[in-house]
Amino acid sequence: MKSVLIFLLIISLVISTRIDEDHGTSFEPVIPEPKSRFAMLQDVQLLANGLLHLGRGLKDFAIKTKGQMDGIFQKLNIFDRSFSEISQQTNEIKEEEEQLRKTTARLQTNNEEIRNASLELNSKMQILSQEKIQLQDKVERLEEKLTELFQTLLEIQEPEEISSLKNVVEQQDNHLQNLLKIVQNQHAQLAKQQEQIQDLKEKSINPTFQDGAQLLLSAKEDETRNIKLNATSEIQYYEGNATDCSGIYNRGERSNGIYSINPRGSKAFNVYCEMKTESSWTVIQNRSNGSQDFNQTWDDYINGFGNLDGEFWLGLHKMYSIVGHADYILRMELEDWRANKRYIEYTLTMGGPETDYAVLLFRIAGNIPYALPEQKELKFLTEDHGNNTERNISCPESESGGWWYSGCEETNLNGKYIWPNSKGRLEKRKRGLYWKPQKGRPYLLKSTKLMIHPTDFENFD
Repeated sequence: MKSVLIFLLIISLVISTRIDEDHGTSFEPVIPEPKSRFAMLQDVQLLANGLLHLGRGLKDFAIKTKGQMDGIFQKLNIFDRSFSEISQQTNEIKEEEEQLRKTTARLQTNNEEIRNASLELNSKMQILSQEKIQLQDKVERLEEKLTELFQTLLEIQEPEEISSLKNVVEQQDNHLQNLLKIVQNQHAQLAKQQEQIQDLKEKSINPTFQDGAQLLLSAKEDETRNIKLNATSEIQYYEGNATDCSGIYNRGERSNGIYSINPRGSKAFNVYCEMKTESSWTVIQNRSNGSQDFNQTWDDYINGFGNLDGEFWLGLHKMYSIVGHADYILRMELEDWRANKRYIEYTLTMGGPETDYAVLLFRIAGNIPYALPEQKELKFLTEDHGNNTERNISCPESESGGWWYSGCEETNLNGKYIWPNSKGRLEKRKRGLYWKPQKGRPYLLKSTKLMIHPTDFENFD
């Protein structure tokens, strides 16, 4: 466009120049010359050059215009593609909006259903609560009726167990009545004898009767002592021919206490029986307060010492008479000064006097680390029976007491009873009653209880 304007400007300049040349600056009259039929050569050349420039300009313009048009077409293509992609994305967004709208509608419907269900559930829960209260009332009334019915049935017909228990209670009541009569008679005899003793004392003032009265007084006192001992034994002990406390249990006894047993090859003697849920254990040692001194001789440990109602050692000979004819379990119940209770059980095999009542142990249960050597024969030793070679070292007095030793630094449940000091602390240097595992620190004990029970391997899993 600019080239065309330039060309027109050139033509106008050429024409104006030619006009000026033709007219000049003179005021003389011009005589018109005859016009030529052909244009002048100079004008033609000028026009040709102008046209040439015009053509070149038009060519350049066409080339530039083509390039610009190509760029425009490319941009239009890119715009078309972008517009197509945008249209596609717009359609996808519309579809997603439609799906979202449908999902929202479904959620609103579900929410409404849930709300209705929640209201219905709350209503049902209220109904169930009311029904539960009514049911509890009915159950309580039913329990009352069952209790009344059970009492009525008991009155009508008693079960065999209750009848047998009643018979046992009646027999024991009769036995107690007989014992009471015996005690009353003995008290009457004691009162009469005390009167006689008083008379003898008064007569003893007379020198003639002094010697005879003294002898008679001594005899009466001995008789009185024997009557008291017999009365005590009649009340405290139960007679029987069981070989251990399990036989007492099988006989129907269920109360802890002192019973008389008669093991094979031994005379009858008394033991303390501890009744458990399904069995009974024969207690062979009990320590709880330090009231009994366990620093005893070999003979004492053979025969036993202490009080069956308190602290005691049953005796090696009695233990052997019980366990020497069957397989037994040894149970040790331990309690420390913090009221922590533990136990451990061993299978027990015990030898007689010729082996120094040696035991062979094998751990089978418990909740405390084992301490006694297993599968090793342990002889029972005291300070006056057994040498230092067997005990490895000489045990100090604070650790004295008969035990199945294999070394003084091991467990000793018959050692000296050590009380805490005034501040409630135990002096660890003074080891008395303690349980010493093979690994770890010793447990200082407040109470111990050793019990035996016959082995029933058929009941073991």
